[in-house]
Amino acid sequence: MVVGDDGADARAEPRAEGPAPRRDGMRDAHARALGRAVRARGGDPSDGGGLRRAASSRLRHGGPQEGPRVPGGRALAARGARGELEVLRARRRIEMRRTLNHIAIGVLALGLSTWPVAAQQKKLSLLTWNIPIYKEKIEGWIADFKKIHPDVTVEWFDKKGPEWGPFYQTQVVAGTAPDIIDTQGAIWLEYAANGGLVDITPYLQRDPSLKDYYNPRFLQTWVYEGKNYMVPFYVSKTLLFYNKTMLKEAGIARPPQTFDELLDAARKMTKGEKSGFMTLNFDWLYWPLLTMNGVELLTPDLKKAAFNTPAAVKTVEALAQATADGTINKIAWTGRWVEPNNAFASGTVGLYQAHAPAFFYVRGGGPWVNGDTLGATQMPGGFAVPNSHGLGISKSSKYPELAWEFIKLATSEKWAYTFGKNFKLFTGTRVDSRLMEELQKEDPLAASVMKTQLEQVDKLVATWPLGKDAQIKEAFYSEFQAAVLGRKPAAAALAEAERKVNRLLAR
Repeated sequence: MVVGDDGADARAEPRAEGPAPRRDGMRDAHARALGRAVRARGGDPSDGGGLRRAASSRLRHGGPQEGPRVPGGRALAARGARGELEVLRARRRIEMRRTLNHIAIGVLALGLSTWPVAAQQKKLSLLTWNIPIYKEKIEGWIADFKKIHPDVTVEWFDKKGPEWGPFYQTQVVAGTAPDIIDTQGAIWLEYAANGGLVDITPYLQRDPSLKDYYNPRFLQTWVYEGKNYMVPFYVSKTLLFYNKTMLKEAGIARPPQTFDELLDAARKMTKGEKSGFMTLNFDWLYWPLLTMNGVELLTPDLKKAAFNTPAAVKTVEALAQATADGTINKIAWTGRWVEPNNAFASGTVGLYQAHAPAFFYVRGGGPWVNGDTLGATQMPGGFAVPNSHGLGISKSSKYPELAWEFIKLATSEKWAYTFGKNFKLFTGTRVDSRLMEELQKEDPLAASVMKTQLEQVDKLVATWPLGKDAQIKEAFYSEFQAAVLGRKPAAAALAEAERKVNRLLAR
């Protein structure tokens, strides 16, 4: 759903006018022109040439003066033609001053009357990630922002996950990228590495009230080369869901605590159409399976691959065997979001590694889900991959300061609380403790899931600050997937993945 136009964001802004001409220069120019006209034609250029004889006659005879009163005009006129010329010049100077005063007043009045119109031309655009259902509240953001900045218009776009990237990239190439963007996972990294996002570190540092407002653990996940590029919009990380009924039927007393226990429990629950384990696989969400076995993706300096080890080969071989015998549902390696969630919601999968938003999808599609049948805990070792949403500013924004003010408003206590309350999600801000207290009273099952999102946030993994994150992710996963699906030996797949990753890092 899109609110507003999908077209390029045509921004207009007030054009600065050049400095007004110097008043004394204008006056001198008119005086010179007047003198030339009098000398050349013996008349006033404003009258089309020639002195007005009737007026000069009256002046000579002490009659009333035409035009502005010139001090000492009669005395000057008594001197003859030379004096009359001086009177004319004096009169013209008075008229010029009046004209300039009128022009100045008019320009000032025009400026004052058009300022609000020019100011209204300021425009911000906001791109969010698949939350059209939040339309009413986002319009509330915009209305609140309008009260503070009446000279700014905000246009809102919303795109589904698969559409978001192509849309934003098209706008970036066209030079019309939305000012404020809502990104998921590590998508922001590539744009930050290529200079496409505004470094918001100075904004965070200059506002003391924000120091303890955003959760520092989550805020750190949006740091690239020492600079913060996003702030939390809503946060999530992976956890382990488990079907209590299937565990009980298999004689398993508690959730698994190690990798070996996980596969053993999954194997005991596997029979017929039922499988023991499944995971989401996008955005490195499967990585805890490797971390709990001591596998690191890269060296500490992030310059070389470090995953091609005997421990990694053993881990991948174990996953491949479990997939081959049905212990691990193959959807774990071939699905993305809908397919794994539907499989777990069907009640035929015992253990499911996913991030918190999956709970609401599963509960909506699984009539079996209740407090007696569904449990939630950390993965073995407490390791988790964040898959949060952050708000940042496109580098091409003409109004980064205003964009930052909008982000602060959208993540303020009022609106962070409203968002968290509506979606039963946490926001990575200090309002989360209040949200948790209320959720425990209103929805105990959801609270049991969501509390995992605030626990052990010191064990977040797969948060490598890589500008080529998307490319490295694809290079590794394509080989890893081939191995766990039995299409390629684990050792060969990891060796090829190592070659691909090192080649990317060397560029």
